Amino acid sequence: MQRSYSRLLGVVGKPNTGKSTFFSAATLVAAEIANYPFTTIKPNRGVGYVHTKCVHEEFDVKDNPRNSLCIDGTRLVPVEIIDIAGIVPGAWEGRGLGNQFLDEIRRADALIHIVDASGSTDCEGKSCKPGEHDPLEDVQFLEKEITMWMVTILKKDWPKISRTAENDKKGIAHHLEDRLTGLSIRKQLVNDAIRKAGLNIDKPATWTDEDFYRFVDTLRRISKPMLIVANKIDLPTALANIERMKKLDYIVIPASAEAELALRRAAEKGLIEYKPGEKDFKIATPEKLSVGQIKGLEQIKEKILKTNGSSGVQEAINTAYFKLLDMITVYPVEDIEHLSDHNGRVLPDTYLVPRGTTAHQFAYVIHSELGDNFLYAVDARDKRRIGEDAVLKDREVISIVSTNKRS
Repeated sequence: MQRSYSRLLGVVGKPNTGKSTFFSAATLVAAEIANYPFTTIKPNRGVGYVHTKCVHEEFDVKDNPRNSLCIDGTRLVPVEIIDIAGIVPGAWEGRGLGNQFLDEIRRADALIHIVDASGSTDCEGKSCKPGEHDPLEDVQFLEKEITMWMVTILKKDWPKISRTAENDKKGIAHHLEDRLTGLSIRKQLVNDAIRKAGLNIDKPATWTDEDFYRFVDTLRRISKPMLIVANKIDLPTALANIERMKKLDYIVIPASAEAELALRRAAEKGLIEYKPGEKDFKIATPEKLSVGQIKGLEQIKEKILKTNGSSGVQEAINTAYFKLLDMITVYPVEDIEHLSDHNGRVLPDTYLVPRGTTAHQFAYVIHSELGDNFLYAVDARDKRRIGEDAVLKDREVISIVSTNKRS
């Protein structure tokens, strides 16, 4: 299977919240998991999957996926996930190798913040009695750490940059471009942040320190969108904290990464039949399980899946891509009649692209040559021609016609 990555998803949080367990459950990569801070030093990378309803049933065909998988009518599109080492208060100043860890956030397009909803880890990530720590403090501290890290990057030479931007009229975003390159932040997002922060875009030199911080904090929110995974929902102290977290300005997903990891490993060994994200599973080989293992699985079913609807792990990945990043799926084919590529594979590829992507832009996603020679596209549902500026819809199936090929 070819891998077709789109945007990079970063898993962040303080140590000992279940971050690496979440990552392992999402990717089945054997990340080191332990009950003490800084277990993860170097970031772990792995492949997870976004789940979306496949179009093959609508067209009444049997598909032959190449860059993805199709299981029981669900298309699994591979995405890259990075497990970033735990961040502690003061990381932006270098505490706990903080700058090294924060640098890994540069490449992430969206963030999943793993929070210990039970309050059983203190601000340093050390174990404490469940309920002793307020997990809302973890949300606030991570916001501050990332914002202050960005402030240190953008503040250097700010007086000179802001005055120059005013004098040559190119705009402040133009002059911040070099500094933002490594952060994967586009100039348009800078302008959007300035407007949302209520600042004078033409007079950056007049901004106060408070104005500058508000601009950077706003830029963080829109350039590194984040959702909260309220982990450890199996502990009684988590429930009340989750309700409090839901009042924050974030999407909050209750989860048990530990339960999901147990289910995926059991499924990988053929012990149970389980599709990630589902609210139930079936024990396939009870004779291979001990009484204790069966009891443990049943507890996961009753206390996690039935109560919460799922473990929350797959829901978090889907939400990150479809809501935070606002992406859609598009299926390119060459033969519009048979919905196949040049090798006869039916609906072989699925791409995740940002909502608002045009047919011409999508051609470049497939291949630069196809984009350079783009003529028009054809909609597989009604066979109508689509112009270069036509905005694609979710689950669209199209054939792109160029001066030298169709795809």
